[in-house]
Amino acid sequence: MTHDTTASAPVPLRLPGSDDWLAWVAERTEGQLAEAKRHVEQVKTGTPDEVLAAWNRAETAIANAEVAHLWSEVHPDPAVRDRADELSQEVQKYVTELGQDKELFAVFAALPSDGLDDDASRVLEHTLRDFRRAGVDRDDATRDRLRELSETGVKLSQDFGRNIRDDVRSIRLAPERLAGLPDDYREAHPVGDDGLVTITTDYPDLVPFTTFGADGEARHELALAQNNVAWPANDQVLQDLLAVRRETAALLGYESWPDYDTEVKMIGSGQAIADFIERISAAAVERAKEEVAVLLERKRADDPAADTVATYDSRYYAELVRREQYDVDGQVVRTYFPFEQVRQGLLDVTSRLFGLEWTPVPREDAGTWHDEVASYDVGLDGVRIGRIHLDLHPREGKFKHAAQFDMVKGVAGDQLPEGVLVCNFARGLMEHDEVVTLFHEFGHLVHHVLGGQGQWLRFSGVATEWDFVEAPSQMLEEWAWDADVLATFARNAAGETIPAELVAAMRRADQFGKGIYAVHQMSYAARSYFFHAGQHDDLTAYGDELQRRYSVFPPLEGAHMHCAFGHLDGYSSGYYTYMWSLVIAKDLFSAFDAGDMFAPDVAHAYRDKVLGMGGRKDAADLVEDFLGRPYSFDSWASWLVE
Repeated sequence: MTHDTTASAPVPLRLPGSDDWLAWVAERTEGQLAEAKRHVEQVKTGTPDEVLAAWNRAETAIANAEVAHLWSEVHPDPAVRDRADELSQEVQKYVTELGQDKELFAVFAALPSDGLDDDASRVLEHTLRDFRRAGVDRDDATRDRLRELSETGVKLSQDFGRNIRDDVRSIRLAPERLAGLPDDYREAHPVGDDGLVTITTDYPDLVPFTTFGADGEARHELALAQNNVAWPANDQVLQDLLAVRRETAALLGYESWPDYDTEVKMIGSGQAIADFIERISAAAVERAKEEVAVLLERKRADDPAADTVATYDSRYYAELVRREQYDVDGQVVRTYFPFEQVRQGLLDVTSRLFGLEWTPVPREDAGTWHDEVASYDVGLDGVRIGRIHLDLHPREGKFKHAAQFDMVKGVAGDQLPEGVLVCNFARGLMEHDEVVTLFHEFGHLVHHVLGGQGQWLRFSGVATEWDFVEAPSQMLEEWAWDADVLATFARNAAGETIPAELVAAMRRADQFGKGIYAVHQMSYAARSYFFHAGQHDDLTAYGDELQRRYSVFPPLEGAHMHCAFGHLDGYSSGYYTYMWSLVIAKDLFSAFDAGDMFAPDVAHAYRDKVLGMGGRKDAADLVEDFLGRPYSFDSWASWLVE
């Protein structure tokens, strides 16, 4: 990668720290929105030579304004979150208006492409495509209706996410029903005045309980609570959101929302999603059935009359199988992964792999929104190239899952990329699955920073097709499974490094459950796709039907998981993305030497040819540039049968 050091170096965004966040969020958003409008006028009145540069400045300001969404998900003050939601609506309303501005479209349509370099030509091509997808060429009545639908959709999306974020459910249990849970978990859940213990649906409570909790009925109660988060509120919200998407696609001339949605993705069409779901299901179903049979056999050792394995049994009995048949005890494994050590280990691993430097930034300098947020300047070859913020523990009103959010999109010589990692990990010991998740999500953060060094906002950061964005993160998970890598940071309280033979056993044990994972993912992908491909009056019943068709676990009676399935908003019909990206991730990893995971030639080629390119090329071309050939299913197919 190269860096322009001739211009004055941009500095990180100045956050308000202990000052008035409510005023700052409004001033930042409204100021950037005004800046965007000023640059749009320059697009309309400038010479052809000035158009794309002015448009780049306008898109930069719009992206800065869109960051209001971040504050709605992470800020501890509900007044700030609510105001950020309102501001996001204003920004999206303006974006919709821009997309249907015929005068603006005419400027780009008349712009000569002769003499443009590859990146500028791609900006123009994508801009014209986006105008058409917004309905700029439709009649006035259609454009008016599209604007109404867009505004309604934004509000419904916010309602859907807010209902999930704010609805933390819990169960109350007698302390003896925590049998099987680790001592530190029990200590963190004291008995209340009524003699009962509270277990919530937040991840630090949920994951260990479903993994180690021996009380099957208690696991059932917690699973029902988790799968009914945001029920019944989100049932109608989701129906309304699906209706908005169906009508939008129809008005724009598409047969379905998935056809509209996939036009700008690698997969290319809605039918291709359905075909992909069937292809993965067919490849994995027999292995999945064999694995469920193993789980059922183990369950019958506890309950001879058992005739099925429920979803809330799967993690618990898979843990027992791994412990008893593969000699891997998850409660022992977790002792090697204290949170603080894992976080530092991750920074050290990615520093060594990508040549990055992570410099801690004190909170008083970073000005962050909560005292648990850790900030780091990112350096490469002695040059600061960005800043990251790690917000990794749960709190009231915060986003409930794990994701990377843009705070600033990088533009060379103008603004540094800044990203925020938002997760919900425990503050003590981590399950190894959580370590893998942290590596995965951090991969998005690295992609955001490394891809944010170019000239064009349009291609900054994780700006590739949406069904590719998970691939780099899924590939980074491989470093969380390597014994030599783990030995650099995985140590227990006695200072003992995780044994290589334990890691080897963990890897063998991880082979168990691949089939189950693949088909269960397809049951989620099927909900995502088929909910959008046609109208269904009862989403619970239809979701249960899809679960029976694609998963090896029966539906959970009394559950309404679609209401808590946050990906139905952001990913809409595209949840298949996770498995599609995994196919590519396995192929990308095939270029690395498992015996030398940090070999700089391949690691830096991957950094520069894939991550550092942002969205400057189609994802398939980025992969081919790195691998020297088109991507294929071969590595994934080999992985499945290992």
